[in-house]
Amino acid sequence: MSSIELTPSQKKILRALTNLHKESEGAIKGEDIAEQVDRNPGTIRNQMQSLKALQLVEGVPGPKGGYKPTATAYQALDIQQLDDPVTVALEHKGNLVEDVVVEEINLSSVHHPELCRAEIHLQGTISDVDEGDPITVGPTPLSKLVIDGRVDGKDDTNNILILRIEDMIAPAEKPEH
Repeated sequence: MSSIELTPSQKKILRALTNLHKESEGAIKGEDIAEQVDRNPGTIRNQMQSLKALQLVEGVPGPKGGYKPTATAYQALDIQQLDDPVTVALEHKGNLVEDVVVEEINLSSVHHPELCRAEIHLQGTISDVDEGDPITVGPTPLSKLVIDGRVDGKDDTNNILILRIEDMIAPAEKPEH
């Protein structure tokens, strides 16, 4: 866990930067970050100064310039940087979501079917996902678990979807591991 304490606004901006950087690998313009987090570009520039001072962001000068997250930024957000992550599919409204990595699935209240929820931790942009939208996650690599549910809540700052589980399927045969 990181020892850098970020404000929710800084976290949201840094998360948007890491998500956009994952998609393009290049420097990200402040205007693109501003659009992602629904803030004024001037606000983004001001926040970037403090994030640079914390060594979470580096500025890239020039016409193709912008901002890039540092390795410390990923640590501060507790994002695992994997060279070759195993893909766990995420479908939104029946369509496969590209450029999103399912990092973690936490289940709560599995003993009470009506209250069963799944916390889906993601890397990538989830801005177009709304409460009530249908989501399917899986199959997972080892247990082949597939979760169908509806979005019950969303945490944009930490990139977490809370799903109200409608169905969970895991094949009964022994996994190959």
